[in-house]
Amino acid sequence: MDCKELKNIWDERYAVVPQQLEKLKTINSVATAFNTNIDAIYKISGEQLKKIITENGFTLSDIENISLSGFREPRDVVLGIAKCFCRGIAEEWVTEDISVYNWLNDKIGYQRLQMGGQGGIIANALALLQIGQVVAHTNSHPKLQAEQFLDLDNLLSFDENGKLAKSVNIARNNDIPLIHWIIEFDKNDTFTLEGKTFTCPKSNRFIATYDPLNMNLVMNEDFISYLSTPNNVEYLLLSGFNPLLESNNGIALVDNAAKILEKWKTANKDMIVHLEIASTQDKAVRKAIAQKLAPLSHSVGLNERETIDLLEIMDKNDLAQVIEKDTSACNLFDAVLYLIKELRCQRIQLHMFGLYLTIQNKDFRYSAEQNLKGMVTASVVSSSKAYNGEITEYEHLTKALGMSASDIGLNELKALADKLSKPELLEKGICEVDGYTVSAIPTILVDKPKTLVGMGDTISSVSLLAGL
Repeated sequence: MDCKELKNIWDERYAVVPQQLEKLKTINSVATAFNTNIDAIYKISGEQLKKIITENGFTLSDIENISLSGFREPRDVVLGIAKCFCRGIAEEWVTEDISVYNWLNDKIGYQRLQMGGQGGIIANALALLQIGQVVAHTNSHPKLQAEQFLDLDNLLSFDENGKLAKSVNIARNNDIPLIHWIIEFDKNDTFTLEGKTFTCPKSNRFIATYDPLNMNLVMNEDFISYLSTPNNVEYLLLSGFNPLLESNNGIALVDNAAKILEKWKTANKDMIVHLEIASTQDKAVRKAIAQKLAPLSHSVGLNERETIDLLEIMDKNDLAQVIEKDTSACNLFDAVLYLIKELRCQRIQLHMFGLYLTIQNKDFRYSAEQNLKGMVTASVVSSSKAYNGEITEYEHLTKALGMSASDIGLNELKALADKLSKPELLEKGICEVDGYTVSAIPTILVDKPKTLVGMGDTISSVSLLAGL
């Protein structure tokens, strides 16, 4: 079967998206936690990167083999950007040093502000998709934070009196703004240093975070109380553990979150819990998330990098290194199959470049066919978000309707179907392996995305919720 025939088959599978978007509107209530903040966006070019490299005294040898994964001093921001640019990867480095924040403010600045944090980004997107009620956790909600929420009646948070109110109207005046820097760069952009040219292999971003509240997982007590009693929240979308550090009580904070999550699940027995694995640099915290939070979650979402990170803390370094060398669906499938067994959750979804893959228990609440519908819906919504940049209207999330699945995704899916000897996976997107159901789709790709921030979070949440 040639590529054109395959595209036609997948165009038919994508035809269900308008129907699934309508079904999303029947969901009564969703809660998102924990991290909501403000993102300062800066799109950097190769030439701009070269300029700050030289201005800060770095040489070719400094840039060629960057092993750093965190800050030692403020100017290490440059090494973080260069590392991610040259490898086309996404990383988030966190710091408790306010001088890093001041350096970013003075030396980089920003081009615009937007909603940040998995909890806040997901809340905006789901509210825009017209879910009945979206309750967003905020540990800081000054006016500047409120301005990043969409002006929607179904998007709520807790005000200074502990009452649910429209998020955009809340101004807890004693709270401080929490600002993260998102440094974005484009595929195929280049810079030349000392005669050597570096080419960015994939559009991506580097995140530099100074955020004392989220780094200490400060929780809003009204939100905790709200979910500790029975209510009609159907989904809890959970993230925000990635800034934690072992040196800053991070393990105890994860332990405490696990106890609170157990209490929430006891109070709301029908609520589906999804945990998004974010780029967590502290290995001890990463291990605690895997051991203590993932087993309490029904569903887990991750990308290629986060998959490798989990393998590393599970002593699967050989497989991690294989994926580092060849980040293909075939290699990642082996990792996800291993992880669903080790994490003891019911469902794992991988969002990788060109392909989404879900492995789930046969008795998961949504069938593989339903999950497939959710994933194609997420592909349209996330691609639309990438294409449009900022999302403020419903139509911004449906721009990609009618676009075809990418050749890259189709090739990855074909290779995976061949590896598994499951030809039905290529055309139907569904098969069974080791007693699990597997769903996979080739995704829509946008050539020059206006933003990549929050893509993974949007993919995971919409995939799960749209699988009705």
